Amino acid sequence: MKRTLIAASLLALAAGCATQSAPPPQAAAPAKEAPKAAAAKAPEKPMTGKELAFSGKKGNCLACHAMPSVSDAVPAGNIAPPLIAMKARFPDRAALKSQIEDAARKNPKTMMPPYGRNSILTQSEIDLLVDYIHSL
Repeated sequence: MKRTLIAASLLALAAGCATQSAPPPQAAAPAKEAPKAAAAKAPEKPMTGKELAFSGKKGNCLACHAMPSVSDAVPAGNIAPPLIAMKARFPDRAALKSQIEDAARKNPKTMMPPYGRNSILTQSEIDLLVDYIHSL
């Protein structure tokens, strides 16, 4: 009988603890943004013409063209003419821009991607790339 009374007392004590109201939760402090998340929201710095030409995700010029006058240009292919003496080859900058925007206008069998027609590059990126390529 004593055991039953002790057990009942312990159960009542435990039940009393469970029914006491817990203090209201405090509002959590706003979480600090992780550096990557903050960086992802920050506007990207525009690429330079050289960065566009070297980028495998943008211009990717080095996939097909060599740039003999650029020491850090490591070409992956040589199926297209080297990008050298470009002012002599394209005295009219607009002709070079047209070639980069859509080379198929001049040569329907070209393998060069139509950077403008297919919106691979924006017009401002094309202008930066043309400025860089024309300077070689």
